[in-house]
Amino acid sequence: MTNIQDILAGDRLSLSRILSQIENDTSEGRSALGELFPHTGQAHLIGITGAPGTGKSTLVNQIAYHYRHSEGEGEPKKVAIVAVDPTSPFTGGAVLGDRIRMQSLSSDKGVFIRSMATRGSLGGLANATAGIVQAFDAAGFEIILIETVGAGQAEIDIAHLAHTTIVTEAPGLGDDIQAIKAGILEIADILVVNKADRSGVESTERALLNMLKLAHPVKRIFSHHSRPATNSPQPSENDSPIWIPPVLRTVATEGAGVPELLDAIAKHRAYLQETGELELRERARLEAELDNRLQNTLVDRWRDTLKSGQYEKMLDELVARQITPYQAVQTLLNGGKLK
Repeated sequence: MTNIQDILAGDRLSLSRILSQIENDTSEGRSALGELFPHTGQAHLIGITGAPGTGKSTLVNQIAYHYRHSEGEGEPKKVAIVAVDPTSPFTGGAVLGDRIRMQSLSSDKGVFIRSMATRGSLGGLANATAGIVQAFDAAGFEIILIETVGAGQAEIDIAHLAHTTIVTEAPGLGDDIQAIKAGILEIADILVVNKADRSGVESTERALLNMLKLAHPVKRIFSHHSRPATNSPQPSENDSPIWIPPVLRTVATEGAGVPELLDAIAKHRAYLQETGELELRERARLEAELDNRLQNTLVDRWRDTLKSGQYEKMLDELVARQITPYQAVQTLLNGGKLK
């Protein structure tokens, strides 16, 4: 069994072992999370998402490096990186390439890089990502960078997990109208035009600014559901200002613009604390995790109640077009009888 005190003290070997247990959803991992959870809630969770090819991994590498080496910022911050890679739908395997891209940080004992596969989960994150983040938080990492798969406009789970969400764009990756589509860009707290040394950066930046004009000012409602709980804290439209996402340029391969990005992250953190929205985001984050775990647990329990072959029989009838998907669900939930 893992010694929880070793993890709280920052022992890397103990942390590595428990991260594997958490990712594999073992009883030891679940037990450790239960003991670690009271020690969480201190880290600043920063999500980095965006389309493939925007340079997310290189940007994450530079952000971590600057947190470790920025002068005049006091003691270097301990940084954990959670890099999520897509799983093959055919073999179930994954090429965890982000660890390769971040080799320059591997010798820094103040940085911990954890690559993980989605294992079929949609939304840009793996099911175990929240647990991994909690373990890093309890282990004393002050900054936790969460890099998503980079699947595109449906990749919005990061908005429920991170306190500050960075959405990356890059010139020359597509039609400018992509920048004003509803979806992934609307979750951004900070918009970054990476690879800003390329031609077309002005056009990309202009498209993002136009999107902001259309979407703001509006105060985001931090609830996983459309109807917030009656006892949950609610933001006041009159008491606090509205955060307008800044649009910043970076060239991550050279580190250009990264200090300005860190300054924007610090300002957003201060904004969340001063307005009380940090508490709202934390509540929404835990609500999303609770719902996800509840759904998975209920589905597993329901499957255990099925008779042998019942699910396969219903699937065969569905494939044969003898019943509709809706009828199949109703039948399975009603003990094998169609309502």
